Amino acid sequence: MSVLENWDSWKDFLGDRLHHAQNEGMQEEVIHDLAYQIGGYLANQVDAKNDQERILADLWSVASKEEQHAIASSMVKLVQNNGSVK
Repeated sequence: MSVLENWDSWKDFLGDRLHHAQNEGMQEEVIHDLAYQIGGYLANQVDAKNDQERILADLWSVASKEEQHAIASSMVKLVQNNGSVK
């Protein structure tokens, strides 16, 4: 099963990557910019594997660039307490 097929697994995966980036000293601004870029890629190139991903893709498709940045920042906050590395 792909990490994308289960919402909780996806959040844990993102949380692990976020904590790794923070532990390596990556700046918050860079993290948020990467989240925005990844969000755009996923929305445009990857088929949603669950209801939550479908909702995010739909929201992303109608959002302005500023709103997309807000969605990406919200996802960073959402996964802040997920993953195994904190």
